[in-house]
Amino acid sequence: MNEHAMADTEPYESALDSVPGAHPYPRTSRYHDAEIGVHRCADGTEVRYTKRRLLPPLSEDTEYTEYTEAHVVGTGERPDLLAQRFLGDPGQWWRIADANPVLDPRELTEEAGRVIGIPLAGGFPRGERRV
Repeated sequence: MNEHAMADTEPYESALDSVPGAHPYPRTSRYHDAEIGVHRCADGTEVRYTKRRLLPPLSEDTEYTEYTEAHVVGTGERPDLLAQRFLGDPGQWWRIADANPVLDPRELTEEAGRVIGIPLAGGFPRGERRV
């Protein structure tokens, strides 16, 4: 490709702006599947935003043995360290948080001996969502 053709190429971010509903998040992001909304200001300016990310319903007494593997939390463990060990990427800690009924991901590992669910490959099925 010659340098003149490269100069006419739009950067990735600009290209996304022309695609309605395009997702600016990588596939590994927890926001990748979240819907993108557009707010129109009084002056006509459009502002894109990420709508709420809704999760599958969980409850304190639900066992997800079909979709998770049980893990007993050890002293000094953190969600990011567990994600590195089980999922191969510390940035995927949010998948572990999504698989457990906690509001704050630090709750997952603050108490040694707690049993938490580690998501299996493929994750949770889509369906009813919780807010």
